[in-house]
Amino acid sequence: MTERELHYMQAAVDLARQGMNHGTGGPFGCIIVKEDTIVGKGCNSVASTNDPTAHAEVVAIRDACKHLQTFQLTGCEIYTSCEPCPMCMGAIYWARPTKVYFGATRHDAAAAGFDDSLIYQELTAPLHERIIEIINVGREKAIIVFDEWVVKPDRISY
Repeated sequence: MTERELHYMQAAVDLARQGMNHGTGGPFGCIIVKEDTIVGKGCNSVASTNDPTAHAEVVAIRDACKHLQTFQLTGCEIYTSCEPCPMCMGAIYWARPTKVYFGATRHDAAAAGFDDSLIYQELTAPLHERIIEIINVGREKAIIVFDEWVVKPDRISY
């Protein structure tokens, strides 16, 4: 890792500590950098906002997108204090940054009480074997909206 990368990772770790010590949420922080400028910041805010999606990466992505006035983070780098969970990885892939740097691993997080292994297992399990019942219903009506989307002349592709 270069000095630059270590600098931005330290900023993410500092944000994690700050959020944790202020009671915002768990010990996770994330910053988003574009052309050596921090354009988004977030710390885990699950507990303080009662929002299970308010992970550091999601909060930082929302902040960066608002700041940059775009829904994609092309040309950006994400620095997160811990390996992103499956939800955050989904958000990261949708945002399309250039790179993601992470500090602690998911195994380090699990040792501290933040274990995502169940989610990883559930994602590969057949629908009928999942802990939360997942039921496909009304597909024939729901896919009509996709058909309308495909021919919509002013759609915004992403």
